[in-house]
Parts: sequence; C-alpha cells; structure tokens
Amino acid sequence: MASSGHKHPNYMAIFWYLAILTVIEIIVVFLPFGKFTNGVLLCALAVTKAAMVAMYFMHLRFETRTLGMIAVTPLAIATLLVFVLLPDGFAVAKRTEDAKKLAPAAAEKH
Repeated sequence: MASSGHKHPNYMAIFWYLAILTVIEIIVVFLPFGKFTNGVLLCALAVTKAAMVAMYFMHLRFETRTLGMIAVTPLAIATLLVFVLLPDGFAVAKRTEDAKKLAPAAAEKH
C-alpha cells in the first residue's frame, strides 16, 4: 500500500473556519460602513474563503508551484477585467442619474 505524499487536512476545522467567515460576512453587511468599505470587506472575505476551499478541498496546497500558478492566473485575469470594466459601470450610473434629474425638467415644459 503506497502512502500519500501529504497529510490530510482536518476537514471539519476547515468547515468551521468557513462557517465563521460566513457569519463575519453577515455581520459586515449590517455594520454602519459605507458601500465601498462594505464591498471591500465582503470581497476580501470571499477571496479568503475561496482560497481556503481551493487550498484544502481542491488540494492545491499540496500541489507543485506550477499547478498553483495555473490556478491563480484566472484570478489575476478576472481582477484585471473588473478594473477595466469599472469605468464603464460608473459612466452608466452617472448617465442614469443625469437622466433622472432631467426628466422632471422636461415634464414641466409640456
């Protein structure tokens, strides 16, 4: 019988860490922070949880560095994509806000 190359993690401990992080996420939603701060905190907690799942349940913690880099590359690309698309999202929100301001003025003319 061949022995495995790594020690198996304590899956129940990982489960409880993930459960605690989920409770912290719920608490963050109700804290009196601004939207941006809440968003940053929730994203940080979500990335932490995703990393834990990838490291322990997908066993990436025990893989070679090359496989780890292959797993991290899509995360980097997705992060860049978010930053590339953010200006467009803000532009649409600004146009929508401007249109709402102009609508009552246009209604008064008629």
